[in-house]
Amino acid sequence: MRETAAQSQNSDFSRGSVAKNILRLAVPMTVAQLIHVLYSVVDRMYLGHIPGVGADALTGVGITFPILTIITAFANLFGMGGSPLFSIERGKGDAEKAKRIMGNTFAMLLYTGLALMAVILLFKKPLLYAFGASDITFPYADGYITIYLCGSLFVMVGLGMNNFINAQGFGRKGMMTVLLGAVVNIALDPLFIFVLNLGVQGAAIATVIAQFVSALWAVSFLRGRKAVIRLERSAMRLQWRLVGRICALGFSGFIMAVTNSAVQIVCNSTLQLFGGDLYVGVMTVLNSVREVVSTPISGLTSAAQPVIGFNYGAEEYRRVRKGIKFMSILCVLYTTLVWLILFVAPQPFIAIFTEEAALREACVPAMHIYFFGFFMMSLQNAGQSSAVALGRSKQAVFFSLLRKAVIVIPLTLLLPRLFGLGVDGVFLAEPISNFIGGAACYLTMLLTIWREMVRKEREKAIAV
Repeated sequence: MRETAAQSQNSDFSRGSVAKNILRLAVPMTVAQLIHVLYSVVDRMYLGHIPGVGADALTGVGITFPILTIITAFANLFGMGGSPLFSIERGKGDAEKAKRIMGNTFAMLLYTGLALMAVILLFKKPLLYAFGASDITFPYADGYITIYLCGSLFVMVGLGMNNFINAQGFGRKGMMTVLLGAVVNIALDPLFIFVLNLGVQGAAIATVIAQFVSALWAVSFLRGRKAVIRLERSAMRLQWRLVGRICALGFSGFIMAVTNSAVQIVCNSTLQLFGGDLYVGVMTVLNSVREVVSTPISGLTSAAQPVIGFNYGAEEYRRVRKGIKFMSILCVLYTTLVWLILFVAPQPFIAIFTEEAALREACVPAMHIYFFGFFMMSLQNAGQSSAVALGRSKQAVFFSLLRKAVIVIPLTLLLPRLFGLGVDGVFLAEPISNFIGGAACYLTMLLTIWREMVRKEREKAIAV
């Protein structure tokens, strides 16, 4: 497949400054992911300010987070599994294999999206009660998730396939995928929620329409002339060995999202037990703030992956190390600054989501605990993203499981019952996991990936 000069300049990450290549993708990708967060955050902002029922509506939608996260998990399984393989094959110059990877990813997103919608709709009531719903908040959770699930296919296609737009070097086009949807969502939310008085159902309808627009844009671009490698029907015929490789590499992103869902379930049910609906609402606010402030880290690490993966495929090992170093330093600097801001001035962030005095008062001490040592989370993201970029799925999966399944969930269940900690124990589990999981993940990356890149770099120099 021939590339134009402009396409080659955009997509050949083995040339030019590594930092500039990452930033060229990171800026639009971060903006895109910030906009994507608006899909759910804007809903919560509006719902939390509905007169009289805002706190209950906000809490009810918060209870649906584990289900939304599971849908995202499957989008990650295929999208984040396929795109690094896609980048590696492009780096090797095998455009045909890269095309088959993208086509198989798209097919799996379609089939899985339909299956998830059917299964979750069938079991939604027991699931929502298990996730922390009460008789008061269940109607809001049920009203939102029923409509949202009808558009889950669009969520998966938009999220999953946008990785392939970015992996080809079209960061701005990738940003447009979510920008279009976000603009639609922001415009329709007040109309459906307040003008038509549809409440949580109105928020869900606006979100589904927005997700459809995003998915349509992503697929249209990948099938269009500007794409370096196009999405073609012939490449969608499933090759199970290829699907297995995609799933193996995407499994870390999948596990991270699934364990996030499990953590949300355990947190909500434990908070319901020790603090009732008020503290389930507190966790909804904390999760919302975390989504927003974590987005630049996600954008940066996502941008670094295709650059690192391409250079690894092209045997440019020094550039791989430069990419990892640049990504790591920026992640730590940013998260340290965010931690200080949230500690000194948490109230403005809380006020975005609720006007309820009791909820706002309870959020302040919880936020101080929950975000303590936030910078350690960035080490986990940097170490794990390095592993994913180089196709080391087992290493990435292990550290996904370690932080959430092995550390957070047991601590969330145990700490509230110790020393009279109660709800504070739930919030304390997060920073403990950040310190242990983040340090373990990054040190392992230095001892394995970093050392191997140094060795390969020396061997290449000797061979020359």
